[in-house]
Amino acid sequence: MTSGSSARVIPLHRGRSAPRGTTRPDRDAPVVTLPTSQDSGPLPTDPVARVLTFLRHRLTGDYPVDEFGFDVELTETLLLPPLRVLYDKWFRVSTHGAENLPRRGGALLVSNHSGVLPIDAIMVGLAVHDEHPEHRYLRMLGADLVFKTPLLSMLARKSGQTLACHPDAERLLRAGELVGVWPEGFKGVGKPFSSRYKLQRFGRGGFVAAALRTGVPIVPCAVVGAEEIYPKIGDIRPLARLLGLPYFPVTPFFPLLGALGTVPLPTKWHIEFGEPIRTDTFDAGAHDDQLLVLNLTDQIREAIQHMLYRRLAQRRGIFRG
Repeated sequence: MTSGSSARVIPLHRGRSAPRGTTRPDRDAPVVTLPTSQDSGPLPTDPVARVLTFLRHRLTGDYPVDEFGFDVELTETLLLPPLRVLYDKWFRVSTHGAENLPRRGGALLVSNHSGVLPIDAIMVGLAVHDEHPEHRYLRMLGADLVFKTPLLSMLARKSGQTLACHPDAERLLRAGELVGVWPEGFKGVGKPFSSRYKLQRFGRGGFVAAALRTGVPIVPCAVVGAEEIYPKIGDIRPLARLLGLPYFPVTPFFPLLGALGTVPLPTKWHIEFGEPIRTDTFDAGAHDDQLLVLNLTDQIREAIQHMLYRRLAQRRGIFRG
């Protein structure tokens, strides 16, 4: 236990140190021991008691964070409650296939991306936590823009997210965590309304190679409802370049209505988790087979696209679901 205002950092488990001047390969990277809410004792169920306990831990520094900065207590106390209002009351999210999420052990969740702002990723993370019987956390891999934005970067780190890079992804997967990736990136979240529910390219399959290296299953995920929260009908590219953004969206309400135009439409959402795709059945070194990696990438992309089309065919309406 520490004194003062410094949090307890959960240390890395290290094996024998590498010789001086050498670089350890990614597969031998140290595995992170990740915190759970039990590290600082069970959180009180009463909201007032929980807040008071949270404040006491902040003042004494008696709370754990992992090497990525993940603060379970802050996430549970301050971040998740307001997000549940969006999840339950505004978007009225219905989840399907939660039984396909592994109860324990590492797995890579791969989802479509849409909605101008990445609210869909946040809702998927909340769906994993609240619908999973073990209330697991989804460790999301974010774009560098997230971690260059001052306040957003702090919130992302505190809630367990990290930069989308292979070493971090593989360390988390080997530590037995659920890791979330959105391969469409800005191409998906910023696509025009006319291209809704049409998956963009998944890149060169770096996420598949990470799963093959660590032998974890890949869980496809489809989100219906996020495409319509900010119908993007235009893009002011000179302003986007000036601000250092991938795009500056124009919707029927933004920027015409100013801040009011940033309120997302209350569409009805469906989040579906598909059947896991195993990677531990392939030979060692399969991650170096680029043809295999690309084929698996296409298989996962087609699985998500099929889930989207099937869920859309069952939808009664944008706002009714």
